[in-house]
Amino acid sequence: MRGRHPYELSQQYVDIEESNKWLTNTYLFAETEGFLTAIQDQAILTRNYKKYILKRPDTEELCRRCGKELETIQHITAACEQLAPTEYVKRHDGLAKIIHQKLAEEAELIEDKSPYYKHTPANVLENENFKLYWNRSILTEKTIPFNRPDTTFMNKKTKNTLFIDIAVPNTHNLAKTITDKQNKYQELAN
Repeated sequence: MRGRHPYELSQQYVDIEESNKWLTNTYLFAETEGFLTAIQDQAILTRNYKKYILKRPDTEELCRRCGKELETIQHITAACEQLAPTEYVKRHDGLAKIIHQKLAEEAELIEDKSPYYKHTPANVLENENFKLYWNRSILTEKTIPFNRPDTTFMNKKTKNTLFIDIAVPNTHNLAKTITDKQNKYQELAN
């Protein structure tokens, strides 16, 4: 399994520098960095690891949460239907809140420099130069099926708008997820 992570990083759609930036920042505890590296190396004691790497044939290989798929790192982190409505939503919203906070700070829409995990996004933040929406529908002249990105950031001076919709896919789903998100909001962008 050790070659899987370097292989995934070598794909054309992966930014190697950005993907490894967490290794050069100093905000992680050594234990956290070690745990993340073990996850990337697939060296976490999942049922799949026990059965196929440790060669314990009597091990049940299906996910202990959903019981439908092999219990692999990929399945646990992004494919288990039992985790999707709770844990994946929390992860998604947590990341979206960080991006919202950083945009609000950079645009001087908020002054509070609270830790990211305490940030509660306001539905609308606005000043003379910028407007920032959190999880709000964009009103259009005709009905558009996908009109609610996670964050909408408008620069009033340049008249540019960014639609930011967060996804946290596994590496093997990265290219497809990017394409799906772009297609989903194309009509709204137009």
